[in-house]
Amino acid sequence: MTAALAEKGTHARVPTATDRHPAPPAGTRRPKRERAFDDVPRWQIYLPLGLYLLFTLVPFYWMLLFALRPAGSTSLVPWPLTFEHFEKVWNERSFGIFFQNSMIVGVVTLVTTTVVALSGGYALARFTFRVKNAFMLALLCSQFIPGALMLVPLFEIFRNMRMINSLGSVIIAETVFQLPLSIILISGFIKNVPVSLEEAAWVDGCSRFRAFRAVVLPLLRPGLIAVGSFAFVHSWNHFLFALMFLSEQDKQTIPVGLNTLIGADSVDLGALAAGGVVAAVPVVIVFAFIQKWLITGFSAGAVKG
Repeated sequence: MTAALAEKGTHARVPTATDRHPAPPAGTRRPKRERAFDDVPRWQIYLPLGLYLLFTLVPFYWMLLFALRPAGSTSLVPWPLTFEHFEKVWNERSFGIFFQNSMIVGVVTLVTTTVVALSGGYALARFTFRVKNAFMLALLCSQFIPGALMLVPLFEIFRNMRMINSLGSVIIAETVFQLPLSIILISGFIKNVPVSLEEAAWVDGCSRFRAFRAVVLPLLRPGLIAVGSFAFVHSWNHFLFALMFLSEQDKQTIPVGLNTLIGADSVDLGALAAGGVVAAVPVVIVFAFIQKWLITGFSAGAVKG
């Protein structure tokens, strides 16, 4: 028996690489191997990113150049540095008052939008009622209505309420236009929080509000920061409502103040650039501090609950 097996083994054919990986049949195409990320040349990644960065940063450099170089200079380097344009817009053009008014409008709009959207989003996420789908559809459709179409009715409403030339009119208008999207986003954030966490708190004796405050609200921090930051930035940069509802100079905001720097026959480029820097600094600071929470918040809202 052993001899027969040995004889059979000596005549056995050793499998080759062709046997292990047979060639595809004639007429068929070999599947194309996908290139991994490491196989892509680095210049194909860095070149588009560099062009995009250059396209983004050149306007900011141009604005800083006009704001920091002396009037009449044509140098492409802001040297010697001068802050005369900033002193001019802050003192002579009342940008200190504009900055204060914009900050009031932005902060109050942020707080109001976040609080109202939080209650509305919780209702949509946790309760079931008859017109829920219709209400959600109405919120979505409201995003297609331009703010310019609502200027006349809003102006009549605020005029009857005697709120023209009041920052409250701008705050209400900004909050109303920010609420639909904010409610939808916060509703998605709340749906990602399991209901079982609240139910466990109810079993322990917490009321619905206390359970929401102790269990759900801490988990919504990234989403609330994302919604609040966009409400602040939108109200800070919005021009139309402030232009229509505020006519007195001491009530105007920074976007309207920038518009006053553009004359009919000439434009003070240095003062306009300095005003643009003053308007951009708070927004840059806000996004620099909240970018981590912003990405986390929108990632949480993108996950289906």
